[in-house]
Amino acid sequence: MVTSAKAFPWGAGILLLLATVTAAAAGAVISGGSSDPWYDALNKPVLTPPDILFVLVWPALFVLMAAGALLVLERAGSFDRAVSPLGLYYTMLAFNAGWSLAFFGMNEVALALGVLVALWLLIVAMMQDFWRYSHLAALLQLPYLAWVSFASYLNAFILFAN
Repeated sequence: MVTSAKAFPWGAGILLLLATVTAAAAGAVISGGSSDPWYDALNKPVLTPPDILFVLVWPALFVLMAAGALLVLERAGSFDRAVSPLGLYYTMLAFNAGWSLAFFGMNEVALALGVLVALWLLIVAMMQDFWRYSHLAALLQLPYLAWVSFASYLNAFILFAN
């Protein structure tokens, strides 16, 4: 007896990738980095990485995020069977873009820190849900969790030093 493999849910996968690219693009467009006079004038911690590091790290993190979500989708076989972890993924993407909006778009450093705390909690919850489908999918989120933890330190320093 031959068993057939389940087909990958391409429609849901394409939507997931489009949402990921949209969140990444929104963050990139909103974030002016050192070319932003407001950001340039802030007192920043000594551990603030050079701008080039942000340019290199963020695309890699988005690739890892999407890879984990696609693994969950593949293992589940459909969005409906993984609505909890993928719903958290989409919510996390919105909070990711929301941080850029709060910090760079609105120059609201305290609000941005609150968004980062919520984002950190969403990532942890998402990793727990991913774990049920694929341990690798959850582990792929560790660099993102570490980066958001570091970003929280940077954001908190900026809040209290300015």
